[in-house]
Amino acid sequence: MPITVVKDLPAIAKLAEENIFVMDTVRAETQDIRPLQILIVNLMPTKEVTETQILRALSNTPLQLDITLLHMASHKAAHTSEHHLSSFYRTFDEIKDKFYDGMIITGAPIELMPFEEVNYWQELTEIMDWSENHVYSTLYICWGAQAGLYYHFGIDKELLPTKLFGVFENEVLNKRPMLLRGMDEIFYMPHSRHTTVSVDEIKANPNLEILAASEKAGAAIVRSLDNKHIFVFGHSEYDRDTLQREYERDKNLGLDIDVPENYYPDDDPTKAPIVRWRSTGTLIFTNWLNYYVYQETPYIIEQIQKMKQQRNC
Repeated sequence: MPITVVKDLPAIAKLAEENIFVMDTVRAETQDIRPLQILIVNLMPTKEVTETQILRALSNTPLQLDITLLHMASHKAAHTSEHHLSSFYRTFDEIKDKFYDGMIITGAPIELMPFEEVNYWQELTEIMDWSENHVYSTLYICWGAQAGLYYHFGIDKELLPTKLFGVFENEVLNKRPMLLRGMDEIFYMPHSRHTTVSVDEIKANPNLEILAASEKAGAAIVRSLDNKHIFVFGHSEYDRDTLQREYERDKNLGLDIDVPENYYPDDDPTKAPIVRWRSTGTLIFTNWLNYYVYQETPYIIEQIQKMKQQRNC
């Protein structure tokens, strides 16, 4: 939460230079507080695992969040029961008349397929279109980030020569944006994907900025300059054993898979994995919620549409 001080206190400018968010009393007294409405579009097949990971990452904020879980009506889930979906999830038709302060679109293990061949691509694009006037800021994860970057900015994914699998070092390229407040200049993030996006194409787009990148993994965190689209190409929400379970699954299936990089001590899968990314995940989710959602979204949530229309004029 921000520090609140008397308006025009000289320290405000100094703290702002250090990327510390300070709210003066005039603004604080005019703020109205309400729960934030957050929509999670869960595209992963093991929905219960993913929803737990995302909710854990969101839980570190002191803000009150009202969560809506969404699944694709155009896709039949093979690894989640109909009872679970009908009890805890909604479809787009059920929520399309509502407004949300923030939305999260998860990854999906389908990166080898062209976007247009994904059986729920049309439904997902409808959601992304709808979000332009019904959601204030969207956080996209892994395949979701590639899909959002492709649909909104025309940057397609590219096939990697080998699977990117492990925990990789990333460097902060611009520490000024509030999304990276408190983050180390070098941080780690798990990746598990066969595709990437072109750093050069992102840099060539005047509406996008790479905030952090890795020599091995490429772009790690990208934002649109209006902060309405945040793309995270790794999985800072992963549990300690997520990569291990994937590795063991593929080994048991007889697939050719390497030990995940920088994950086990001495690359020895008999040893417990080292968690290097938990604090990074906490900062990404809490900073996004606080600075790009809570501090910006209108108190009357229906005004999101009006605010976005005014910004686009």
